Amino acid sequence: MSEIHEECGVFGLFAPAKQDVAATAYYGLFALQHRGQESAGIVVNDDGVFRSYKDIGLVNDVFTAENLSRLGEGNMAVGHVRYSTTGSGGRENAQPIVVNHLKGNMALAHNGNLVNASELRSELESEGSIFHTTSDSEVISYIITKERVKRRSIEEAVLAAMARLRGAYSFLVMSPSKLIAVRDAHGFHPLCYGRREDGTYVVASESCALDAVGAQLIREVEPGEMIVFTKDGPISDRTHCGGEKHLCVFEFLYIARPDSFIEGSSVHEARKQAGRFLAEAFPIDADIVIGVPDSGLDAAYGYAEASGIPYGIGFIKNKYIGRTFIAPEQAAREDRVRIKLNVLKSAIEGKRVILVDDSIVRGTTCARIVRMLRGAGAREVHMLSSAPAFLNPCFYGTDIDSREHLIACNHTVPEIARIIGADSVGYLPLDKVVALTGGDGTGFCTACFGGNYPTELPSETMKSRFERLERPISENPKFKK
Repeated sequence: MSEIHEECGVFGLFAPAKQDVAATAYYGLFALQHRGQESAGIVVNDDGVFRSYKDIGLVNDVFTAENLSRLGEGNMAVGHVRYSTTGSGGRENAQPIVVNHLKGNMALAHNGNLVNASELRSELESEGSIFHTTSDSEVISYIITKERVKRRSIEEAVLAAMARLRGAYSFLVMSPSKLIAVRDAHGFHPLCYGRREDGTYVVASESCALDAVGAQLIREVEPGEMIVFTKDGPISDRTHCGGEKHLCVFEFLYIARPDSFIEGSSVHEARKQAGRFLAEAFPIDADIVIGVPDSGLDAAYGYAEASGIPYGIGFIKNKYIGRTFIAPEQAAREDRVRIKLNVLKSAIEGKRVILVDDSIVRGTTCARIVRMLRGAGAREVHMLSSAPAFLNPCFYGTDIDSREHLIACNHTVPEIARIIGADSVGYLPLDKVVALTGGDGTGFCTACFGGNYPTELPSETMKSRFERLERPISENPKFKK
């Protein structure tokens, strides 16, 4: 956990006539690649016949021209890119999940984490359900399927399932004739939809994916809302609306792409505003402001703009390597950091440097980057985080699962500066993070910073459950006498 891990990304479309929906889904997932880089999958609906392909790897590795052609044409598709916040990252956990049940078939793509997933899974297992994955997304698919066999329509089943799900979920469900978009009552993670000129409706985790396929953004799916797309157009159901909104503020700070708009606000502008707030809180006498690519760049520009200190390019990024946490072993992640970034020595040598990054988690990557700047001849390095200090685990989809490894939980700010080798360290003040988009801050979840969780907490997370069950029996406390 040297760096924050992304959410997942979901993409779906409903076309008025048969077309190459697999190619459209491919481009949509490509635009959402930053949200998950472990696996990718697409399911195409061709008059009720589902064709699917998914595997571990990046979108362009999983979907070769041959694999895409096998999916063929259709009038609907759902796609998914995954990072494993719950369960392991193997192929069995790749999505979308396809279920064949008594009344037909269904495909599901999910982003988020349920806080009651472990309880629901135990209940389903006691009733005879057999699980093939370790993700809470399969729990959602079972709950919907269980409701579907008792109800008249898939949308009734989804509404009934929503009443049982607790926590974060933005998901798409595809049936033989409908595409359904759902967002939890707190709206933890974004989900939006738009329309192309040919009448195709497109749903995605972020608006940048709509741009990638030529769709015009219409609006966000509201917290608690279910939208059903059929040949007659979208139909909204707000049965579960009315809850208090708690959008993950880290979507603006790190997760989302800067060209996306969330809840009407520009991600790029929000990150620049974070930099301006940092300039107010930490006025530093320096020669240059640089950002860590990619999500630290906008905040660095905002700091430079507010402070008057020149903005510069401090790192050259290798565009042909994924984010460092794709590699499962720490040593491999460290190797990737070295080949991913290289210091632009001519811009840094002899300078007092303000270094802006999106966060400081464990401190290991920050320390390595500071050492790189020192090695390039920087006289001073002042490390600023455009996020507040992480002090609490997240139960809603971002992979911060333990206070044990969070550097801010175990060290003071001066100690952190000494550990990572910086002259000073500063975090975005918590009271500023909620003002990034110009509002009064209501409607954001900041639990990972301030500890104010908007829901009940799980008694046992799915992740800890599977980590325990996968240990050797000799090391598993469940089997000790």
